[in-house]
Order: sequence, then C-alpha cells, then structure tokens
Amino acid sequence: MIKIKNISAQETYNIRLTVLRNNIDLPYKFKEDKYERSFHLGAFHNNKLVGIASFIQNRIDVIKGEQYQLRGMATLPEVRGMGAGRMLVEKAKSVLKGKDITILWCNARKEAVGFYESLGFTIIGEEFEVQKVGSHFKMYMEI
Repeated sequence: MIKIKNISAQETYNIRLTVLRNNIDLPYKFKEDKYERSFHLGAFHNNKLVGIASFIQNRIDVIKGEQYQLRGMATLPEVRGMGAGRMLVEKAKSVLKGKDITILWCNARKEAVGFYESLGFTIIGEEFEVQKVGSHFKMYMEI
C-alpha cells in the first residue's frame, strides 16, 4: 500500500540524485525548493520513501490561468507500475485546487510522455533537448 505525505525538499534529494541525475552532472537541488509557495510530496511504501514530486509556482506564457510546475518527479524502479506517480499527481491536484491553481505543467522526458498522457496531460509546443538529459516536451493539464 502506498501513502502520500508532505515532505521537505531535502527528503527529495536522494531519489532525485539516484533516479533523475544518475551519472549526470547536473544539479539535483533546485533554487525553487526553498520558495515559500513550493511544496514537495513523497510516496511511501512500507514506510520507505519510494517516490517524490516537487511543485513550484511558475508559469509558461502560452497557457492562461494560475499555474504550478511539476519538477523532479521520480519513483524508485522497484515500485514502478504500483501507482505511486499517479497518486502523487492526484494529491497535488487536490492541494493546488485549494490554492485556486488551474494549470499544472511540466517538462516531460520523452520516454515519460505516455505516462503523463495517461494522467491527462497534453503536449504543448515542440520537442526540445535538455543538455545531458535528452528529449523533452512541455505538457500541461487543467485542474
């Protein structure tokens, strides 16, 4: 059984480093982590942190509405397919609704586009490269 809880930015760092920055010399700490309006969620399985997601107040101009960006979402390989990612996004949507946020967006790695589409995200714009990481798409959903 997976439970979603609020966590600190610091608690996201280990999974960000091992899953998202594995052998990539890019920062795994984001300047937005400490912003007052940012929040971080963790997925726990058997009391172990197995998934993370950070949510920062940020906007892209091509979309209207009050916006937050999903950043640094990752799950450990041993729990993929158990619904942790979906649960993190669902919990964030309920938190964001309470803040009168209408749009959640992200920069999705190309290999994760199908996952985000299954959650209701839509691609906006063209494919782009993130140096050392690979192909990405901007994706968004209305909350």
